[in-house]
Amino acid sequence: MKTEKDNNPVSGYLMIFVVTILFFGSILLLAATKFPMFALGIVASLVLCPGFFFVNPNGSRVLVLFGDYKGTVKKNGFFWVNPFYVKKKISLRARNFDSERVKVNDKVGNPILIGVILVWQVEDTFKAAFEVDNYENFVRVQSDAAVRKLAGQYPYDNFEDGDAEMTLRSGLDEVNHALEENLTQRLDIAGIKVIEARIGYLAYASEIASAMLRRQQATAIVAARHKIVEGAVSMVEMALEQLSQKKIIDLDEERKAAMVSNLMVVLCADKDVTPIVNSGTLNH
Repeated sequence: MKTEKDNNPVSGYLMIFVVTILFFGSILLLAATKFPMFALGIVASLVLCPGFFFVNPNGSRVLVLFGDYKGTVKKNGFFWVNPFYVKKKISLRARNFDSERVKVNDKVGNPILIGVILVWQVEDTFKAAFEVDNYENFVRVQSDAAVRKLAGQYPYDNFEDGDAEMTLRSGLDEVNHALEENLTQRLDIAGIKVIEARIGYLAYASEIASAMLRRQQATAIVAARHKIVEGAVSMVEMALEQLSQKKIIDLDEERKAAMVSNLMVVLCADKDVTPIVNSGTLNH
């Protein structure tokens, strides 16, 4: 496959000197009544002028002569080339692309909204100019395709087991790395270098957002309850063990069951418990 090649143009300042000599020489020839030579000098000066051009920092000019690629000028400065060259300007600066939020289905079929932030720059000017029709539009279309493919490879979230598999939310570094590799392969044909690619927006689609929010809240509540019950059982076990070891009070199985029940209610209740103080004996 053909790739870019460097072109070393003539210094523009040198050619300005040449054009100036031709122009003023033509005037002197006109003064000497040598009109044909004057006309030839003026025409030559005018023909040479379109060959001048500038290349700014992080810029380039792709040179084409009658459909034949002649190279790319990346060196900054003022230059002159064959005036019949077509000079196409291509920026080499890094660019940001923030894609639109697209609605796609994740791996398990849930509709989600996802967007990508891409940092890219042109690396091969020949590919950018000739391998694709419009390299900027190519970046937009391929980024959209890569995001859709990525969303179908992973679930948005995993409520059953957070460690069971990679998800778009939990495995952000791995997902971004996969997205970057996918975009690198897709954009290589256009000579585009992917500097960074990451998910910029991720959310459930509006039609299921409220239901998924309630599910997330329920999952969080269940997880919190699990921790509370686990701690309460540990505290009750410790209380019974301390009472037994220090022989503070002897409890039969029925009273142990009542004590365990009361302690679990106190420790696991959502609201503060109002105790009823027994001012009599243990039996009343």
